[in-house]
Parts: sequence; C-alpha cells; structure tokens
Amino acid sequence: MDPKDIERAVTAILFAAGECVSVQRMAQTLEVDESEIHDVCKALSDRLAFERSGVRVVKLENAYQMVSSSEMAQYVTRALETRKPPRLSASQLETLTVIAYYQPATKALVEQIRGVDSSYSIAALQTKKLIEDCGRLNVPGRPILYKTTPDFLRTFGLSSLDELPEADLVKLKTGEQLAMEMETQEAQAEQPEGEAAQ
Repeated sequence: MDPKDIERAVTAILFAAGECVSVQRMAQTLEVDESEIHDVCKALSDRLAFERSGVRVVKLENAYQMVSSSEMAQYVTRALETRKPPRLSASQLETLTVIAYYQPATKALVEQIRGVDSSYSIAALQTKKLIEDCGRLNVPGRPILYKTTPDFLRTFGLSSLDELPEADLVKLKTGEQLAMEMETQEAQAEQPEGEAAQ
C-alpha cells in the first residue's frame, strides 16, 4: 500500500472513530506493519502541528486519536458546550494516584495504602471514565482489578504511563510476610515476662 494511501486511510479511521484506535487494529485493517502506522501517524501529527491545523493527532500509549487543537478549545467549547475536565476531590485524586502507580490494583490495595474506605472514590472515578475494570484477581473472592483509561492520559496530558512523575512507592507486604510477622508477634506476646529472647 502506498504511504499516501495509508495516511489517507489512517486519517479517515481516526476522524471517524472519535476515540483512540490501537496501532495493532489499524495495521491489521490496512494489512501493513505496525511500524508503518507509527511512521504515518508521526508524519501526520507533525504536519498538522506545523500547519497549525484545527486538529491534532495524539499518541496514547500504543494507540492514536484525532483531537481538536488546544488553540481552538474556546471555540469548540462554546460551539459544543463541552464540559471542563472532571473535577476531582482530594480523596478521588488519592485513589486515582494509587491506581495509576500500582495498576492493575484492587479496591483492597487502594484502601490498604490510603487507610480508608475507597468505594465512593472508585465509583466516582469510573463514572468520570478515568478508571475501568480490567479483570479479576485470581485469589479467593476474585476481587475486581482497576486500571486507568485513555481518558486519564488525555485529562492529565500524558501520552503514556511512562510519563508519570517518579514517586516513592509504598513497599507492600505479601500475605506470607504479614502472616510471619503476626506469628512472631504472637510468640513474643506468649513469652513469659523478663525472659530474654533467644
């Protein structure tokens, strides 16, 4: 397929989709290598930016989306009455931060790190389409796993999760480590007073 034909097809796909489209899907559809899709999208993105077009092509991890340019935001907002990016409470922002850095994450993990119930925050973030279910953890009870969405990347101006600022992550203990600590504490509690530990 001719590069110009690929570019025209990719432009049409991204325009019609109205959301991000994976490189893999476009490559399969057009029967070309994924590297060609990346090259075409990069060239298209550069050209639209150079021409100061009203639209841009943005990369979101291994996918691309056509969006309006930031310079046109006021006109788009006025014309379509689009809402501002979702406002997040402090608890929702904390919950989102934990999920972003530890994903896929369960509600129990979020609550272990935050130290408070996070049911409301998780539900609110799902409603705002900043997180989504991504399966279940293979342990008793099969808790739901959560991860961030492409809307999360767009809202925070990121092209991939690799662009998240570095953070000192909490070192979480496994179930085995916690059980061993509890056994040690119980053994120490049972030890007669004044008796030295061996």
